[in-house]
Amino acid sequence: MPKATKTWDELHQEGMGPTQEAFLDLVRQTREAKHYCPDVVWGNLQTPDYVRAMLTLVVEYMEIPRDIEAGVRARTARAELFGKDGRTYHTLLGEQALRSNIGGADVMRGQLHHILDSFTIPGVTLGIIPSRAELHVFPGNSFGIFDRKRVEVELFGQSPTHTEKDQVERYERAFNLLKRSAVYGEDAKAVVRAELDALGG
Repeated sequence: MPKATKTWDELHQEGMGPTQEAFLDLVRQTREAKHYCPDVVWGNLQTPDYVRAMLTLVVEYMEIPRDIEAGVRARTARAELFGKDGRTYHTLLGEQALRSNIGGADVMRGQLHHILDSFTIPGVTLGIIPSRAELHVFPGNSFGIFDRKRVEVELFGQSPTHTEKDQVERYERAFNLLKRSAVYGEDAKAVVRAELDALGG
């Protein structure tokens, strides 16, 4: 899996459309994906309203071209790959990801309902790490592992891509340790429902 010819920082300077299209290409190439998102909802499960609110925050912070709707179209297109060509996605969300207020209460209610619907998506394994769960590794930043060959890490500054074998293995180990703290199935749904109840359903 080749690394992109442009860095994410360079793509950001072109706007959200080119950035999200490049990431969509990466997702299309991937058959086995693992993601850890402690504070925000995983991109493939984001509703259009949530994406719009998130990309607005990114554009304003980074002071880059404001082509938000192009970014929304490309990011939400990732969901069209669910259940196709044997792709699998194992995702861990921190409980805080269900609480971080992106876009306001109405956006969050819609997003949480969408997460509840997502537990039955073909090829998707979704775990929630409760805030009080005992951890077996320090929380760290959001990251994704693509076909066990490439890791993308999300940071406020330049977001690194790792393709070195030892680095990929290190993130695989981190994911496996984080997974030990997660709940799945009905236990995970209960965590999501509790957040919905807190927002008034």
